[in-house]
Amino acid sequence: MVVSWLSVSENIQHLLEQAVSQWETTSPSQPLIEQAFIEQALIESEHDLEVLVAAYRYYFYRNNNPMALVVASKTVELIQTQECLPQDWMQLKPILLDRIEDPVIRLYLNAYSASGLLLAKLGEIERAKAIATQIQAIDLRNEFGATLILDILTPSVEDDDEAN
Repeated sequence: MVVSWLSVSENIQHLLEQAVSQWETTSPSQPLIEQAFIEQALIESEHDLEVLVAAYRYYFYRNNNPMALVVASKTVELIQTQECLPQDWMQLKPILLDRIEDPVIRLYLNAYSASGLLLAKLGEIERAKAIATQIQAIDLRNEFGATLILDILTPSVEDDDEAN
C-alpha cells in the first residue's frame, strides 16, 4: 500500500507501514521489531522531514521519550539548516515572528516546543522552561503549547500558599 500524501520512496513507506502493522502485537520482542523498521527508515532518509515527523510520532506514542527527543531535535536542526536560520535566539526570534504562518516554520516551532515538553518529561525542568519561555514569546495565539508547559512547570503563588 502506497500512501499518496507521503512523498518518500516506496521502500521508506514500506518500512513505516511494517512498523505500524506490528503496533497491536503484544509479544515482548514487538517493540524492538517496530523500532528496527523506524530506525531503518531514518537511516535511509535522514534528511526527510516527513520521515522525521513519522518517527517522532512513533516514539512519542510509544512513550520512548529519549528517542522522541532525539528525533524532535533532529527536526529542529534540519529545518534550521535548510532554512539558514541563525542559532542565536535574539536573531532567530524576529525571523520566526515574521514567518510564523510558513508551514516549515510552524513545523520548526512544533518540534522545538515538543523538545521542551520531552525535556520536562525527562526531568530537565530548567531547559524545558527556557524553551517554553522562548516559544511563548512568539506564540501570540498560544498554538504551540508553551503556555501550558510553563503553567505546569512553574508553580503559582497560590500553589505555594496552599502547600504551606
